[in-house]
Amino acid sequence: MDQIKKVGVVGSGTMGAGIVQLMVQNGYAAVMFDIDQDTVEKAKAGIESKLDRLVEKKKVSAAEMNLAKELLEATTDLKKFKDCQLVIEAVPEKIEIKRSIFQQLEEICSENTILATNTSSLSITEISGTVSHPKRVAGFHFFNPAPVMPLVEVVQGLKTAPETIEALVQFASNINKSPVVCKDTPGFIVNRVARPFYNEALRIMNDQVASVEQIDRIMKKAGNFKMGPFELQDLIGIDINFATTKSVHASFYGESRFRPHYYQERMVQSGNLGRKTKGGFFSYD
Repeated sequence: MDQIKKVGVVGSGTMGAGIVQLMVQNGYAAVMFDIDQDTVEKAKAGIESKLDRLVEKKKVSAAEMNLAKELLEATTDLKKFKDCQLVIEAVPEKIEIKRSIFQQLEEICSENTILATNTSSLSITEISGTVSHPKRVAGFHFFNPAPVMPLVEVVQGLKTAPETIEALVQFASNINKSPVVCKDTPGFIVNRVARPFYNEALRIMNDQVASVEQIDRIMKKAGNFKMGPFELQDLIGIDINFATTKSVHASFYGESRFRPHYYQERMVQSGNLGRKTKGGFFSYD
């Protein structure tokens, strides 16, 4: 694999923008794509604002911030990824969208370009199923917020080449992350372990054993968790968390321990999705 110097990111949502910020902060040129010009420009402005705040907090110098801004490019043209050595897809968790993107990327990028997906639970093997060179496709799963959270899951599909995994592990270390290699199983490691954390908390709340506030306080005080299950759902996005639970449940052929809770679905239906809507299990006004 070619040495990674320029990274493309498909998607300018919370995760996509966070990954782009992480790249430019670490000195890598980054191209951020979205289908709408206003959307991608708004995301770019958001990243630049976060970089400015880092300077205010004296976490980076003004010179470092200016360099990071120069490394950032926003576009609505996938062809801008032609000279990228790594492209990371960070779009909604819909398999048909991801497969379509990877087909397009294969037509644009070099055969040596690593094509990675930030999926939290979908099969890497299935995503790469329509790609002619699946050996260069892998999972590269960041956690929200991407510039802060240290862990990255490097996921090996059935046809992912060992050198692809090695290159991603090295790159993760270069951007000051802690990579863990895992096989292409539903939910990988973290999201598989986390399902009971969320689901049992929802059951305890719904059975009126304890309130949302009580459960989160107990988990933080007694369990030494940095965030409780409800605060964490609000940060991630209740809709994203629910979609992941559904995906893991379906991928394990309906195994009961991964079954989604209907109350989480009601939250999604009501539009109370967490911090991004100013309200979820807690209020953020």
